[in-house]
Amino acid sequence: MSSILVTGAAGFIGRRLVPALEGAGHRVHAVDSRAGDVADAATWARMPAVEVVVHLAGRTFVPDSWAQPEAFIRSNVLGAAEALGFCRTRGARLVFLSSYLYGNPARLPIHEDAPIAATNPYALSKQLAEEACRFYAERLAVPVTVLRPFNVYGPGQGEPFLIPHIVRQLAEGGPIQVKDLEPRRDYVYVDDVVAAIACAVGRRGGFGVFNVGSGVSHSVAQLIDAIQDVWQTRAHVRSAGERRHDEIMDTVADVSAAEAELGWRPRFGLREGLAELRRLTEATRAAAPGGSVR
Repeated sequence: MSSILVTGAAGFIGRRLVPALEGAGHRVHAVDSRAGDVADAATWARMPAVEVVVHLAGRTFVPDSWAQPEAFIRSNVLGAAEALGFCRTRGARLVFLSSYLYGNPARLPIHEDAPIAATNPYALSKQLAEEACRFYAERLAVPVTVLRPFNVYGPGQGEPFLIPHIVRQLAEGGPIQVKDLEPRRDYVYVDDVVAAIACAVGRRGGFGVFNVGSGVSHSVAQLIDAIQDVWQTRAHVRSAGERRHDEIMDTVADVSAAEAELGWRPRFGLREGLAELRRLTEATRAAAPGGSVR
């Protein structure tokens, strides 16, 4: 078992990762924003010595990155650089959570060797952070494992993201309103991402990059159908027919490298993940003061 520092421990993924690592017997030091700014060297100077750093902290929502690109660069790139510097001086391994970076892919499924094309400031910040990870691994002997999750969903995810947006509209009685029904995405349940991180913690090699996805894509229309099946609703669906500039129309992760080198593979299909999301969402609502299950 390892001693592990998790940044972003209070975030969407971190809240499920920390108990999973502790349940596996690891000694976990959970860090959230109260510990300081991860882009600030003074924050890292206060961190304890550990064997592994799992770096989740940073800014994530793509539309926000267009409004504040410099803030995303600072938080995500400098934060990763500080994490790498900490690992170099403390002799620790780094697991870095990156993002989808492939732009409009030339072929599906997408392998890790596919060309990278940052199409928004958030993706650019992750691309630059990955370049720092590779440099530190190859030139400064810091073991780094980079995970590229595709479209993550699950309990506790914020409203701006698509699945919480749809579920909230159902809870309010519908209709379901979205901008575009056609784009397809590889939706991966958060517990599968947590499992991939847990596998990456044990990797001791130099530098490695691994996709984390379900290996299947669904359109927004198919996603809504699946959600309505799981929630047992038949709300009316309205599409504005509004396509974003440079919209990516399909993404499917090739996860064979993660299976071969990390021993990880996804367990949840879309409907299984959505069923677990509904179960946990309703359990949380029922447990809240005055809560009830709709």
